[in-house]
Amino acid sequence: MNRLLLSGAALAAVIAAAPAGAQTVLTASTWLQPSHAMSLAQKEWCDLLEKNTSGKMKCNILPRAVANPPGTYDAVKNGLADISFTVHGYTPGRFVLTQMAEFPFLGDSAEPLSVAFDKVARRHPEFMKEHQGVHVIALFTHGPGMLMNTKKPVVKLEDLQGLKWRVGGGIVNDLTRALNMNATLKPATDNYELLSSGVMDGTLLPAESSESFKIDKLIKYVTTFPGGLYNTSFVMMMNQGKYDKLSAEEKKAVDAISGEVAARILGRHWDKADRRAFGLMQANNVQITKADAKFVDDVKARTQPLEQKWAQDAQAKGLKDAAKVLAEFRSEIAKVSK
Repeated sequence: MNRLLLSGAALAAVIAAAPAGAQTVLTASTWLQPSHAMSLAQKEWCDLLEKNTSGKMKCNILPRAVANPPGTYDAVKNGLADISFTVHGYTPGRFVLTQMAEFPFLGDSAEPLSVAFDKVARRHPEFMKEHQGVHVIALFTHGPGMLMNTKKPVVKLEDLQGLKWRVGGGIVNDLTRALNMNATLKPATDNYELLSSGVMDGTLLPAESSESFKIDKLIKYVTTFPGGLYNTSFVMMMNQGKYDKLSAEEKKAVDAISGEVAARILGRHWDKADRRAFGLMQANNVQITKADAKFVDDVKARTQPLEQKWAQDAQAKGLKDAAKVLAEFRSEIAKVSK
């Protein structure tokens, strides 16, 4: 009897010590260093969730990634983490519709591009259908992609030849083929090793990445393009099962900071990091060349067929009037950029 009373007293003590409101903790994973723009953006989103719910919901940001970059989508899908982000192009052939955001010359800033991308995609359910097993928090892009290399200035199409380039997947793979570049698909996290060892001569990245992947002292030459040579399409996501188990109030809290709110946070962090990286490039005496009109026209002529091919592939995957959706995306970018 005394033992039962003691057990009851111990249980009462545990209940008394428990917080008044139960807390929902979401595990969040990043395959980038904590100081990277995307890790900071994910943390800002998590902090906003905690603030908006008065601490009832929060993220536990894991000390190590639960998977490498190409494996992150399936890691979230399979519940190894509740929240993370990844590059669509890291799993070739899986995503077609999201390549819409990767074409050349779409925009000079990640924030309006990301907001427009997420907005247009949510108007067309086929985009979300590509993301089986996860709940999309936001679709977004990095800032304008450019050419970086260790060997020589690239000022015309012919200069692309004879160099070995690292690319990150998606439309940029097709783009490099259209430009007759010798390109290899590797995650951005491999940049330092590939360039420092001479296995690759150059890489296609936004400005930010020169600092975050510590290649700012390896890169000697950069070529920029108005509107970017390309963009990379990303998704920030939550495990679908985890989202489904949230209460109606918790879902509302997540939804309130998904879509445009999350896309702005993510894009803003990219843009801030890009500005900082350009300053570092100048400090390191990197030779920065703006592509002239002839170079831009030559790239346009070579890459224009990629849009037609994408429209055909997207329609085959169920997106009606894909060319019209791409035009809608361009129009939305212009609206958001004003």
